[in-house]
Amino acid sequence: MTAMAPEREQHLAARPRGRVLPFPVTGQEFILLGVVVLLWIALAALAPGFVSAESLRPLLSSVAPIGIMGVGMTIVIITGGIDLSVAGILAVAAVIAAKAMVALDTPLPLTLLLGMVVGGVLGLVNGLLIAVGRVHALIITFGTWNVFLFIAYRIFDGQFVNNIPRSLDLLGAGPAGAPFGVPISFLLMILIAAAAWCYLRYTAGGRHFFAVGSDAAAARLAGIPVQRRIALAYVISGLLVGLGACLTLANGTQSLAPTVGRGTELAVIAAVVIGGTSIMGGSGSVLGTVLGAILVQTVASGVTQLSWPSQLANLFVGLFVIVAVGADLLRKRLGRKS
Repeated sequence: MTAMAPEREQHLAARPRGRVLPFPVTGQEFILLGVVVLLWIALAALAPGFVSAESLRPLLSSVAPIGIMGVGMTIVIITGGIDLSVAGILAVAAVIAAKAMVALDTPLPLTLLLGMVVGGVLGLVNGLLIAVGRVHALIITFGTWNVFLFIAYRIFDGQFVNNIPRSLDLLGAGPAGAPFGVPISFLLMILIAAAAWCYLRYTAGGRHFFAVGSDAAAARLAGIPVQRRIALAYVISGLLVGLGACLTLANGTQSLAPTVGRGTELAVIAAVVIGGTSIMGGSGSVLGTVLGAILVQTVASGVTQLSWPSQLANLFVGLFVIVAVGADLLRKRLGRKS
């Protein structure tokens, strides 16, 4: 009996001490899905035109860039950071892509690649400043937000970018961008969100982001390359913002204004927080972010459909954010007590 004790102890030590991964879908995501469904039912009753193809197609197209950028923001916030420079990155990527399309008539794949490369480089700037400089992300990204906006304004040179070719129509809000009734951009968002969900859930690298956000010091002691993971989070976010910039171009007209992207960071952060990602880091949900993006854009569309003052959309989204943050803090407090 005593001879077998060390073997039994080793066997027990090798067994997992509980569920490492959370359940695929949480109760909060079911609640959020229910809220979206109820909101759609209410809007369908109050504004019958809301459920028409002419209304839903632009809605889903507007969800796509917010959802895609939200996936990157989810990863950033999971690590305990935040990216306020989204609007600046989007503006720089959008104006460079637009000017390349005007000057060179670049095809769709090259335009998407260009936008993502620009976004990825600017995301790397954020990541290196935060990871290597070890300065709080709020300060760094607030600074780079202003720097990137200045760069965008200089590239715009105070003028609109006009006569943009329609090479991005396949990803736009018009009939060409929804040959099967559902916008291709929305399907692309679903594909990216699914890939990110699998990466975060089933790979060691993805789970490292959660470890860094939960306790960076402990993650470092466990051998996780914390600085590289933080930098990678911002690169991923930048790449997806660059892609979101191209989708923003696709949803627009043949002119691009210097004010493109203004306020986008608020919609993206709202979608992520409403979706259940903890602003304190360490936990997050890509599925929740997608639902949050749908909710945020549905509120904006509903306010327009009902001819209500546009400020009400900000009010409703703000209330959703407050409820989501309050629920997260309450959940953490109850978790500490138990």
